[in-house]
Amino acid sequence: MSQKLKAVLSILVIIVILFGLFATFHGITKDEDGNYINGKDALKYGLDINGGVYVVMEAQTDEMNLSGEELKELMEQTRAVIDNRVNELGVAESSVTIEGTNRLRVEMPGVTNADEAIEAIGTTAQLYFMLSDGSIVLDGSYVQDAQVDTDGSYYKILLEFTPEGASLFEEGTRKAFNNEPEVTVEGMKSNEIAIVLDGSVITNPEVKSVISGGKAEISGRFTKEHATTLAALIRGGALPVELKEIQSSVQSATIGANALDKSIIAGGIGIIIVFALMLLMYGLLGLVADIALVLYVIMFVWAMVAFDVVLTLPGIAALILSIGMAVDANVIIFSRIKEEICEGKSIRVAVDSGFKDAIVTVLDAQITTLIAAIVLYEVGTTTVKGFALTLMIGIVFSIFTAVIISQLFLSFLAGTERFCKNKYFGVNEDGTPKQFIHKKFNFIKNRKIFYIASCAIIIIGLVCSIAFGMNYGIDFTGGTTIQVEMGEQVKISDVEDAIKSFDLDPSIIYTGEGNTQVQIKTIKALENSERNEVFSALQEKFGLEEGALIASEQFGPSVGDELKANAFKAVVIAAIGMLIYIIFRFKSWKYGFSAIVGVAHDVLMVLAFYAIFRYTVNNPFIAAILTLVGYSINDTIVIFDRIRYNKKLYAKNNNETNIDLSLNQTLNRTIMTSLTTLVVMVPLIVLVGGSISQFIIPLMVGVIVGCYSSIFVCAPLYYDMNKKDEMSKYMLKQQEKERTERRKEKAKEDTQTKTKSKSKQKSKKNK
Repeated sequence: MSQKLKAVLSILVIIVILFGLFATFHGITKDEDGNYINGKDALKYGLDINGGVYVVMEAQTDEMNLSGEELKELMEQTRAVIDNRVNELGVAESSVTIEGTNRLRVEMPGVTNADEAIEAIGTTAQLYFMLSDGSIVLDGSYVQDAQVDTDGSYYKILLEFTPEGASLFEEGTRKAFNNEPEVTVEGMKSNEIAIVLDGSVITNPEVKSVISGGKAEISGRFTKEHATTLAALIRGGALPVELKEIQSSVQSATIGANALDKSIIAGGIGIIIVFALMLLMYGLLGLVADIALVLYVIMFVWAMVAFDVVLTLPGIAALILSIGMAVDANVIIFSRIKEEICEGKSIRVAVDSGFKDAIVTVLDAQITTLIAAIVLYEVGTTTVKGFALTLMIGIVFSIFTAVIISQLFLSFLAGTERFCKNKYFGVNEDGTPKQFIHKKFNFIKNRKIFYIASCAIIIIGLVCSIAFGMNYGIDFTGGTTIQVEMGEQVKISDVEDAIKSFDLDPSIIYTGEGNTQVQIKTIKALENSERNEVFSALQEKFGLEEGALIASEQFGPSVGDELKANAFKAVVIAAIGMLIYIIFRFKSWKYGFSAIVGVAHDVLMVLAFYAIFRYTVNNPFIAAILTLVGYSINDTIVIFDRIRYNKKLYAKNNNETNIDLSLNQTLNRTIMTSLTTLVVMVPLIVLVGGSISQFIIPLMVGVIVGCYSSIFVCAPLYYDMNKKDEMSKYMLKQQEKERTERRKEKAKEDTQTKTKSKSKQKSKKNK
């Protein structure tokens, strides 16, 4: 590529970035009220960030005489159908969990109207096709699919039935087409078939011909929204039991009032600090990384909007992780370029060869994490899927910005006379690299110290968990919720003071319009009389009336056994997938095994943190573990790639020398990546605080532990696994050396014997 073309493309990228910044902060399109839609407004947020609707429904099983496993199986079937129906409606990050024995709790982020939400998911149990005389043609279980199509002007619904359903539907349309049924259902004609959901007709199209083959079309001048909703409801199918609504509520963000705005500001501050660090540590290279990172953030935001992804707290975790990986990709590239320059190559050649060498490391690290994200998305549910999808988007864009955009700018700068100098590419005038750690450490020699330290912490955590138990939060244990209308927005601290004598250790959040309501959650199961005592304390403190008590109930955990089991299963399968990829790429199972042991070590260390410091095990725990898996494996792969590279380059060195060399070479990069990842989190704790700290602090612990294990556990473990082979090779060399020495000694002895023999023969002749 010519220098002129590189200049043009670089300018185009800058223009795209400026346009993206304008669209993200100001907006380029308007909403119905004429306001510009910026990135924040365009994004969708989960219940844990921006609130939504939750509905509690009870299965009407009294007449069914079910109990035990039969009831459990029925509720699982019902939960699956409701979950499918909510997902078909496009409510991302929804959560459908079983509470107690016969209740379902449905959480739908972004939904603000409880009545519409209940109507959408269905409060009763039946979806069926009905003739005008009230006779049933078939129920929803015979519907195989329902999709939306358009004829250019209006939208229509395309139906597909199962083979048995096709026969039933053909018979029903024959009767309707021939006007055979009597009209007994008000509002219907004899040639119509009504589609009835929860006892209400959602549409009743006319039958214009006998329909065979199992496919049908419903047209009726539908709008896109109406057709999409109808198709989703039809796809949802019939429920195996009738459900009755017992509670519904519009819920505010669980991370506190105005937390979203504060989170955005805190995130912005964190990214700005990352920009400053990159400039400080890498100069012109850091500026290129910052340009790539700005583009990355812009692309990430609008990809979330385009793919209609709902951003949740686990999604924020994935964003933080992917920002760290985006920075890391650039740091890896910069490090290789500096090494090439230090070896005496010209700037232009160093940039080309540095990118060529670094691309393998970047792709290995990112693809390994991508495999984990794909598995988590396929196997996991709700929270896990949100994390995985967000991480996948981040990985793809981090590869693009680091490999394509950074390379474009660096190759352009390397071709200019002004910037084609060592000082602009992180190298001192004497040819040494600029870095903040210059000392060389003997990691392998001291590895047993780190082994002992890790084992000690894990054992202490295990003892604490057995002796005192884990501090499970309300998401895992269930408990009590009390929702009260305060009449005005009051201070959370005042509410805490009013009920502190009950020793509830509560989670208190704002809810309702204008944040005039408070919702109190506690893991304690309070009887009705106890809940009334709590409300009486609030009445006395704030002068409330009896009608101020909006809701008061005991409830089961929102994170059920299925969610925990699926999260565990997802992590295990992801670990297996990563293991296979690492073995394939590194041609050795020892690399893969060492990396996975490192992941297991990190999970145990985080569990120890929760146990030792009695940190609350809540929903953020799952996000922290998932983030840890992604971060830890990425860091480890980078180090292993350098070990592999050095083993080829310095084949005569032993393993200890090569591994120590590799760890020292990547140490600056490892610390820089961890530092930038942590920097993004710190402003969130300082500015937002509250319950978001329960989410961020475990992530910070995970990043620190992941950095630690990559250096002090995984690489030393790989050394120990190869120690026997190296000793065997050493022994073989020694044995070969000894055999060679013996052969030499024998040859020497033979020579001496022959010499003596010749001397004797000569002596005899002389005599």
